[in-house]
Amino acid sequence: MAKRMDLLQGTLDLLILRTLQWGPQHGHGIKVAISATSHDVLQVDHGSLYPALHRLEKQGWLASEWKLSDNKQRAKYYTITPAGRRQLRSERTRWQRLSQAIARVLDPA
Repeated sequence: MAKRMDLLQGTLDLLILRTLQWGPQHGHGIKVAISATSHDVLQVDHGSLYPALHRLEKQGWLASEWKLSDNKQRAKYYTITPAGRRQLRSERTRWQRLSQAIARVLDPA
């Protein structure tokens, strides 16, 4: 069984934006999707997730609207905006550069 890992600072925005590329989702659904996609290695706590969602919405990278969830409860659903898609591309590029640099340090030629 995989060990759970804390998220590196700055990666949560990337994970949220990527998750919302698959379609609108409420906060708990985003949390579950990140966990499931990472095979339960990455865990996002609500205390980190909701402030990040509000921050991304304020920056114009997410839009939201209130809807009824599958269990008929009122929930705020988030969608990625065109500006959010641009930010996701930028964040992915930065993450790839960072991970390649770390790999070079861990396994120098």
